Amino acid sequence: MIYSRETDNKWQSFWESKKVFAIDVKNSAKPKYYCLVMFPYPSSELHVGHARNYIIGDAVARYKKMHGFYVLNPMGWDAFGLPAENQAIKHKIHPREWTLKNIKKITEQLKGWGIGYDWSREITTCLPVYYKWTQWIFLKLYNKGLAYRKEAPVNWCESCKTVLANEQVIEGRCERCSTEVKQKVLRQWFFKITDYAQRLLDDIKLLEQWPERVKTMQNNWIGRSEGVGIDFVVENSKIKLNCFTTRVDTIFGATFLALNWGHASLEELIKDSPSKKDIEKFIEKIKGESLSPRRLENLAKEGIFTGKYALNPMTGKKIPIWIANYILAGYGSGAAMCVPAHDARDFEFAKKYKLPVVEVVKAPQSQANSKQLKKAYEGEGLLVNSGKFDGLSSKKAKVNIADYMEANNIGKRGLNYKLRDWLVSRQRYWGAPIPIIYCPSCGQVPVPEGDLPVLLPEVKEFLPTGKSPLTYIDEFHKTKCPKCGAKARRETDTMDTFVDSSWYYLRYISPREANKPFITKDIDKWLPVDQYIGGVEHAILHLMYSRFINKFLMDEGLVKSPEPFKRLFTQGMIVKDGAKMSKSKGNVVSPDYILNKYGADTMRLYILFMGPPQKDAEWQDEGLQGIWRFIQRALRLVDVLGEYKAGAGPKEYNLQEKNLLKKIHSTIKEVTRDLEGNFQFNTAISRVMELVNQTYKSLAQGSLRKEIFKEAVDTTFLLLSPFTPHISEEVNEILGNKSSILNRSWPKVDENHLKEEELEVAVLVNGKVKAKLKINVNWPQEEIKSKALALEKVKKLLSQKPPKKVIYVERKIINIVA
Repeated sequence: MIYSRETDNKWQSFWESKKVFAIDVKNSAKPKYYCLVMFPYPSSELHVGHARNYIIGDAVARYKKMHGFYVLNPMGWDAFGLPAENQAIKHKIHPREWTLKNIKKITEQLKGWGIGYDWSREITTCLPVYYKWTQWIFLKLYNKGLAYRKEAPVNWCESCKTVLANEQVIEGRCERCSTEVKQKVLRQWFFKITDYAQRLLDDIKLLEQWPERVKTMQNNWIGRSEGVGIDFVVENSKIKLNCFTTRVDTIFGATFLALNWGHASLEELIKDSPSKKDIEKFIEKIKGESLSPRRLENLAKEGIFTGKYALNPMTGKKIPIWIANYILAGYGSGAAMCVPAHDARDFEFAKKYKLPVVEVVKAPQSQANSKQLKKAYEGEGLLVNSGKFDGLSSKKAKVNIADYMEANNIGKRGLNYKLRDWLVSRQRYWGAPIPIIYCPSCGQVPVPEGDLPVLLPEVKEFLPTGKSPLTYIDEFHKTKCPKCGAKARRETDTMDTFVDSSWYYLRYISPREANKPFITKDIDKWLPVDQYIGGVEHAILHLMYSRFINKFLMDEGLVKSPEPFKRLFTQGMIVKDGAKMSKSKGNVVSPDYILNKYGADTMRLYILFMGPPQKDAEWQDEGLQGIWRFIQRALRLVDVLGEYKAGAGPKEYNLQEKNLLKKIHSTIKEVTRDLEGNFQFNTAISRVMELVNQTYKSLAQGSLRKEIFKEAVDTTFLLLSPFTPHISEEVNEILGNKSSILNRSWPKVDENHLKEEELEVAVLVNGKVKAKLKINVNWPQEEIKSKALALEKVKKLLSQKPPKKVIYVERKIINIVA
C-alpha cells in the first residue's frame, strides 16, 4: 500500500460527507464524553508548534469513540481581543476581515490534519449571535452587584493603549507585547470575583484530575491568609490606618508604617506637609512602576516620609508613616505595618533609610541581637522584647495577642485574599461592547435584555489612542436613556476577551439557540467537560475566570455542575532550536510542506511520539523522517498479507505463533494502559512499533498461519487509528471492513495468550544462587526438582550425595539444602 496526500483527502471527504463526528446532544443511549481543546485566537495561521494540543484532543476523542462513548468534540474561535486586533493593525487590515480570513485558513488546516470536529457546533465569539449572550451574562452579573465601575489604580500598556488585568501582567510586562506596564488611575469596569474567592479555593479539592502544578498556581493566586486587622491611630488626627498582618506576633517590632501611593487617606495625611511637592513628585514617579507580588523581591525599595506619625497600639511608641513603592494597593488596605527584623523587604527598606530594627522573635539557638542582624529572620520562634508576651512561642503569641487586641478594640481577626477583582473593560475597538448607558438623570442604566446585542459598529479608524475608538462614533455612543427617554451616551469601552472565553464551553452544547445562551437541561447532561486540553499558560487567567462564571451561573440556577472541567491536561510546547516557534525568530516549521511530502499521519504520529506530551519537545526533521520510515514499514505488512499463502496449521499453535499472539495481546494491554493513564502517547506508539518488529520476526522464523498474521496487522492499525486515522481507515477497508474504523470496537485483551508457559527460576544451594533453570510452568513439582538436581553445577556442589531438602517456591526459586 502506498500512502500519499490522496489517502488523506479520501478519508477527510469520507468523514465530512458521512458526518462521522456530528452528534445530537439530546439523543444517545451511549455514555457521554465531552472532549474539549481550548479554542484558538484566530490571529494568524497555525504552525506545527500549535498542532500538538489539537492532535492530542483528536486522538483522545477517537480513542473514546472506539470505546463506545458518545463523543462531543467541538471547535470554535476566541475571535475578539488584542491578539487578533494587534495583528490586524500590523497588517493594515480591519480586525473583522483579518479574523474571518484566519478562521477560514485555520479551519482548512485542522481539517487537513485529520482533526475530527463536529463543525455544526462551530462558534465565533466576535459574531453578534455569540456576544449577545456575553453581554447578557454581564447584565446578570450587574443586576447581582457583581459587575461594577470604580476609579482605581490599573495596569496600563502604553503599546497596546489599554488596561490589563493583574493576571495579564507577567514579570511587570504586558503578556501580549512584552511592553513594560505602568500604573494609571482610571474609572474601569470590574467583576467581583473576590466574592467567590473562598469557594474557588474550597472547590480546588473537587479538581482531583487536574495537574497538581495548576492547582497550586490557583491556590497561590487566590492567596488566602488568616490574620488580624490592626488600627494605628495617626498622631494628632482622627485618621486610623488599618493594617492587615498574618504575623501579629511581631507587632512589638513594628517600627514604621508604609502606604501605597493610592491609599485613600494619603491626600489628607500630606495636605499640610512642608514636603508636599516632593511627596507628590515621588508619587508621580512610582505611579509609573508596574507592581505585582512576583516583582516585589527584586524591586529596588524606595520611599518618602510623609512627616506624620502613628502610634504602635502595643508599645505606645510613635512610628513614622512612609510612602513606599513595594506596598501593593490591592492587598489588605494598601497600608502595612513594617517589621524590619522579621520581613526581608522591610529590612532592606529600613537599612536604606536608617529606620529602627527591633528583634521580637528569637530564632531557635540564635545568639544574635537586633544590632547584629544581617538579614531578617522570617521564621517562628520565641518572643522577646514583647512585654508580657515574652517567652511565648510564635504560635501561642498569635492567639494571645489577637485575643488581647479584640478585647481592647485595637484589632480584629479576619481573612485576606491576594485575589483582586477582575478588571474587564478595555480601551480598544475589537471586543464586545459593554451594555451600559449613562443618563444625566438616571445615572448608570443597563441596556434592556430585549435590546441586546449592542452591536459593535463598523469603523474605519481603530488604531489605539488610549481611548476607545467607539468614543469618536456619534451614532454609537449617542443614544436615549431606556428609563426616561432623555439624551444619553453609551459606554464606549469593550470587554476583555477572557469574558468571551469564560463560558464558551456551554455554548457548544446549544450553538444555535436563539432565545437563551444555552439549554440548561442539555448542559446538565453534558457538564462537566470530561477532558479539557490546553496550555499551562492559562492556569490562572482563563481557568480561574471560567470557574468563577460557572459558579455564578450555578447560583443563578442555570447549571448544576460546580466545576466546568473534570479533567485537565496541559501539554508542553514544541520548540525549535531550543526556543518557542516564532516568525520573528525564524524557527517556524510550516505544516503545509510536511503534509505535501509526508502526509498528515506522519506529522500527527511524530508530534505524538516526540516525548511525554506534558513536557516541551524539540522538533527535529530527522525524527519526522524516522516516523515516515516506520509508517512505510507497517504498511508493507499489508502488502505481504495480501500475497500471503500459508493455510491453516495444526490445532496447537507453534512457538512463533504463540510468541506473536502474546505480543499482540500484551501490546493491546500496554497501549490501553498508556492511553487511559496520563496520555503517554509516545510509549504507546513505541509498543506498536515493537509489535510491527515482532510480526516481521515471526514471518522470518517460519510457519505462521494467515489468520494470526492478519490479527497482528489488524491490531496494529486499530491501535494506531487514534494517531494515524487516514492510513488506519485505508487498511481497515483493505482488510474487508465495510464501515469506518471508528465504528469498530477497541481491541480487547485475551489474557489466555499472556499466560507464561516458560520462565527462568533461580537455583539456590544452601541459600546462595548457583544456577538458573528454564522450566515449563505446567511441569509437576517433582519434575522441576529433578531437573534442578540434574544440573552439572548442582551435582558438583552436592558431591553426588542426595540433598537434605529441596524446596520449590512456585515460579520463583528452587532452594536445595545440602
